[in-house]
Amino acid sequence: MKKFVLIFTLTGYILAGCNKSLLDTKPTDRYYESDYWTTPEAVTAGLTACYSSLRGGGTYGSTAVPLWEEGASSNVYCYSNDLGFNSIAKGQQSPTTGGIISSRWASCYGGIGRCNTYLVKSELVDMGTLKNRMKGEAYFLRALYYNMLQVHYGDVPLILDPPDPATQSDISRTPRAQVVEQILKDLDSAAALLPNKNATADKGRATKGAALGLKARVLLFEASPLFNTGNDNNKWKIAADAAKAVMNMATASGYALDTDYRLMFLPADENNSEVLFDVQYMYPDQGNSFDLICRQYNSNAPLLDLVNAYQMKNGLSIKDPASGYDPTKPYNNRDPRLYATIVYPGDTYMNVKVTDSRFALTGYGMKKYSIYDKGVPAAGTSDLKDGQSETNFIILRYADILLMYAEAQNEFAGPDATVYDNINKIRKRAGMPDIAAIYTKDQLRDIIRQERRVEFAGEALYYNDLRRWKTAEVALNATIYNFKGAAIETRKFNPARDYWWPVPQTQRDLNPNLSQNLNY
Repeated sequence: MKKFVLIFTLTGYILAGCNKSLLDTKPTDRYYESDYWTTPEAVTAGLTACYSSLRGGGTYGSTAVPLWEEGASSNVYCYSNDLGFNSIAKGQQSPTTGGIISSRWASCYGGIGRCNTYLVKSELVDMGTLKNRMKGEAYFLRALYYNMLQVHYGDVPLILDPPDPATQSDISRTPRAQVVEQILKDLDSAAALLPNKNATADKGRATKGAALGLKARVLLFEASPLFNTGNDNNKWKIAADAAKAVMNMATASGYALDTDYRLMFLPADENNSEVLFDVQYMYPDQGNSFDLICRQYNSNAPLLDLVNAYQMKNGLSIKDPASGYDPTKPYNNRDPRLYATIVYPGDTYMNVKVTDSRFALTGYGMKKYSIYDKGVPAAGTSDLKDGQSETNFIILRYADILLMYAEAQNEFAGPDATVYDNINKIRKRAGMPDIAAIYTKDQLRDIIRQERRVEFAGEALYYNDLRRWKTAEVALNATIYNFKGAAIETRKFNPARDYWWPVPQTQRDLNPNLSQNLNY
């Protein structure tokens, strides 16, 4: 399997010249900005640095940040409170919590600073036609980092120039709407400069489809109840049109639903037709710990509420008396995505039958984003340690585009044929029956939300879905349960406060002009 990984390595060099004066004491073991941005190689390394922030401790890196992020939702329990996600789930986050609250801010602004520097300094070097494409990638990445910030903190400082403490150390927060406007501008710039996806050449690199896909996600958030408080129907149309733009270019870019839902999240099938953009990993250079977390620490343990969300194979809820659900055999004849995502008592895992105590926290283990499954692991992989895994994390995939369109189009125009078609494409791939075209707009809204939950379980999307739907105050104000229905803890969500994260106190100590979100 060949993988594409962006690696940023600066090696020392000896400055040559005619002046041999002993008074020339400029160090020879490092670069200075004044003489760094002079070659195409330096520009390429600068862009690689922009990508490397994707693997930061507050974005998609560290040990398993995106796997733990599910713990802020009602899908997963993070018993060890890694990066503070369980504190968020319990409504205990504060400006001084640290963990993800502070690291997301720092990691994203680190990436933004690199992108800002790149967009200015790369103009100094002749890169030919490649320069525009690389600028498009930097615009995309800056938009991605800013989107992570505004989605979680709301208003954040909008900085578009290279880092400069003299002018940026006391900058105030910019209204969120203005930040979103810049994100959309960057994504339009990126889409205009980037090519369609080339499955061979563009592994790990932003393309036109990634830019348009992220634009659809941003606009869907803007149209959703958390932001669209006036229920502006035109916002739903704009979001639907943005998703449709990606669907219209699917053939040209080779986008399609992967034929194997389980395989899609394994190294053997990375960079497949469904991937619009992912974070690339390769051991030993840049590995992650997804397998260790799923197999041993179980600090992303699925909850009973998530398991119960999976329908029966016939498409009926387990609560429906006609579904055929047998509580004495709760895992029989369920949505195949359950078996591809979760390990349950009585299942077979790593060639051993799963006992009630195998995953002691909730009784369940997470299979998605791990190589471990029913069979014996391949030689040398049965006990992967910290940093030894290399499964890419998918940020945007085509199934999300289809469901984003279905959601926005249903809200704008009601349950027309295109809405049903998109939902059913995804269900068909999973091996589930079609949704019959018999539902009202409100009923189909619930169906789409249910479909998003099970399709994207374990992919760090559900927490923000609950927030943008403004249903977090219900879903996250609840007791969570293990596989036997025994209570683990009761979670809290204060709607007057918890729809936004606090601005980290460490940042406010550095910059007193940063205001704080309400009720923190």
